[in-house]
Amino acid sequence: MSSIAVPELEAPSAVPVRRHRLPVVSLTIVAIFLLVALLAPLLAPADPYDQSLRLRFRPPVWEERGSWAYPLGTDRLGRDLLSRMIYGARVSLAAGVVTVLISSAFGAAVGLVAGYYGGRTDAALMRVTDATLSFPVILLALILAVTVGPSFANVVIAIAVILWARYARVIRGQVLTLMTLDFIAQARIAGAGAWRIITRHLLPNTLNTLVVLITLQVGYVIIVEASLSFLGAGIPPPTPAWGSMIAEGRDFVTSAWWVSFFPGLAILLVVLAFNLLGDWLRDTLDPRLRQL
Repeated sequence: MSSIAVPELEAPSAVPVRRHRLPVVSLTIVAIFLLVALLAPLLAPADPYDQSLRLRFRPPVWEERGSWAYPLGTDRLGRDLLSRMIYGARVSLAAGVVTVLISSAFGAAVGLVAGYYGGRTDAALMRVTDATLSFPVILLALILAVTVGPSFANVVIAIAVILWARYARVIRGQVLTLMTLDFIAQARIAGAGAWRIITRHLLPNTLNTLVVLITLQVGYVIIVEASLSFLGAGIPPPTPAWGSMIAEGRDFVTSAWWVSFFPGLAILLVVLAFNLLGDWLRDTLDPRLRQL
């Protein structure tokens, strides 16, 4: 009796996994700015508030009248531009981090509650969220500046009062998807209450999205804070802030370009670095993208 040859089956090839390389450039830029902000008193070559009219509009060191005493030049009051930029990094990053932490905590809580309970609770919270999203941040900050006065606290409040709604919208949408999955139904059958399901099951499964949003929104907050300072509704002078430094040099762009250029370059670098870092985190933490 002849045997029947069975063709050998080829083993399925392994699914290629995309390796997301570390964003070395963006991480380096963020780390440098964070270190500069933390070590500002040690790194600043001069007092950022010292004025000397005889030293006004000194150019950067590589130009003809430049001096190593003022590597990036001086402003219209003779203040060292490099020192003011170093202290300005502390102001901008502090505003970004504090605002994002406050708004993300509140917005995530609203999104979790709305997505879990649904119904009238969801409808009411989302109407408030939609109304908040429609209100411009700049207008609210200007109102606070006129009524109370410009300050760091008012900038944080004005941005956080509007920014939380973005987190609420995104987290609520993800929670609605999670609520249809089997593990939530099993948790309810096991007798888990609302607090336990939200904190033990829903929140951990939305943390990846929350971290990505936080990273992306830091750059946005820095731009908004700089815009408010530029308009005079943000950090009041003489506190060094990148936005107000750009505003101080806008009338001297042709004769003293460095006064506005270097703060603007700092904003460009730090915002771009945070955005690239957020994109990398999104690609790395999203399980659907990890399999591509």
